[in-house]
Amino acid sequence: MIRLALRVAEADAELVLAELLELAPSGVEERRLEDGAIEYAVYGAAGELPSLPALQAAAGGRLVEITTTDVADDWDQQWKAFHKPVRIENGGRALRVRPPWEARVAGQDEADLVIDPGQAFGTGAHATTRLCLELLLALDPADSCVDIGCGSGVLAIAATKLGWLDVLALDYEAESVEATLTNAAANEVTLRAQHFDLRSGNAAPGAELVLANLLLPLLVELSAVGFAAPEPQTVIASGLLVEQADEVSESFAAKHGLVEADRRISGEWAALLLVRGS
Repeated sequence: MIRLALRVAEADAELVLAELLELAPSGVEERRLEDGAIEYAVYGAAGELPSLPALQAAAGGRLVEITTTDVADDWDQQWKAFHKPVRIENGGRALRVRPPWEARVAGQDEADLVIDPGQAFGTGAHATTRLCLELLLALDPADSCVDIGCGSGVLAIAATKLGWLDVLALDYEAESVEATLTNAAANEVTLRAQHFDLRSGNAAPGAELVLANLLLPLLVELSAVGFAAPEPQTVIASGLLVEQADEVSESFAAKHGLVEADRRISGEWAALLLVRGS
């Protein structure tokens, strides 16, 4: 078995990951290195791994280093060690996101989410996801919620567990739609998931709450295409570097009357709570 790793600067990590998942949709391991760089790794036999030219193209000039190493036969167990439960708290509420091999903590007053990290990107461990979950915990649930760019369904499933009644998860990737439905079944919650191409120019489905953990270009695109009825009363936007947050905040305020009510920061990443102005 071979471990193939890409080492990239943190500022370029999300862009490289988005392209890498096109080549390895079954999952990517993520590690933060001591020098602040990010390492992404995939496992497989030599003939199953993406080729070097494909990886260089995916990195788009942002590549720092590619390495390949042989791994022991128990690599799958070692891989599991990188995925630990994540607990998020805010406003007196809490939730815990865990992989299937980690047991639920008995007696804890928290929402419990089981997410398979091998299905698609998004386990709750990344800062952008954690920030979204923090903001989500502070909201009072209402009738409808749309998660645009659902990945493995973490945010959509969390919204359902926290009391949102009609939850729709959207993603361009078929693997993400399938992973969201699989993870929803594992969590014994009911939601809808379907394909949606934000770059099609069509308005995004509307809801009282819109969750958008996307890269900056897609958030700008979402602001441009807008929403079908009902217009959202609240948007949680993440996937942003700190220096990009003002641009997104100002765009949604100017085009949709959604003004910034809260901003959360973790390291280089930011998330925004945008609410409809009176």
